[in-house]
Amino acid sequence: MNRESEMVRDLYSHMVDREWGRLAKDPFHRLEYDTTWRFLEKYLPKSGLVLDAGGGPGRYTVELARRGYDVVLFDLTPANLDRAGEEIARAGVGKHVRQLVEGTITDLSQFADNSYDAVLCLGGPLSHTYPASGRVEAVAELVRVARKGACVFVSVISKYGALLATPEGWPQAVADPKENFVGLVETGDTHAFVKDGYCHFFTSTELEQVFSGQPVEVVQKVGLEGFNTDEKTTNNFAARYPEAWQNWLKLHEELCTDPFAVDASGHMLIIVRKI
Repeated sequence: MNRESEMVRDLYSHMVDREWGRLAKDPFHRLEYDTTWRFLEKYLPKSGLVLDAGGGPGRYTVELARRGYDVVLFDLTPANLDRAGEEIARAGVGKHVRQLVEGTITDLSQFADNSYDAVLCLGGPLSHTYPASGRVEAVAELVRVARKGACVFVSVISKYGALLATPEGWPQAVADPKENFVGLVETGDTHAFVKDGYCHFFTSTELEQVFSGQPVEVVQKVGLEGFNTDEKTTNNFAARYPEAWQNWLKLHEELCTDPFAVDASGHMLIIVRKI
């Protein structure tokens, strides 16, 4: 395991509660979860075995199991897997969760070729994978274990989405003399935006390119938060203007696959099908 992977594992070991609650905490964060589920519902098979790779404390695993899918949860951080076990038991869905497995998405060798009916890598595990060659290895592994015709769902953190959110969210990262902010723009790599961690921010073009050479076809690219780039503003909007917020959500559904919305979003999702 390289230094960046160790940093990410240690970081998330101290963020288990935060990560479990993140996708349900407020309207802004629910955009990522609800929009992801909209496309999972569209492209998942009606039943089958799903790999939730980099699935953290199991938010998607629990819901998949609740819906009757058989699931293997795979994650880098033991503390996440411990919490996932608790949440699975609390939800009473253990009969559908085959395994909780520790490991890195760059090495899925314990899983056979063509063994999953769908493969998920959601929330940004690929963004925490270093170096660029590791991201290529991870994508190759995610595709390898998917059955022919199965969809692979990968969401990452967006470079332009992060930059749009910077004035409100990360001015300290721009001011940090140790952070090469211009380098972030050029390479997408940063240690300052994720304290004591590592992150690679993607453009939608780069995200699609990382799948080049794999036996897949691109099905869809989605901006999970769309034009909602600022957490505080979005949550205030939802609280103060509930009727407008419902109309705005309908607009989000219409526009979240627009190329501009994909790159502007904080998280972007790509769906590919193995051929």
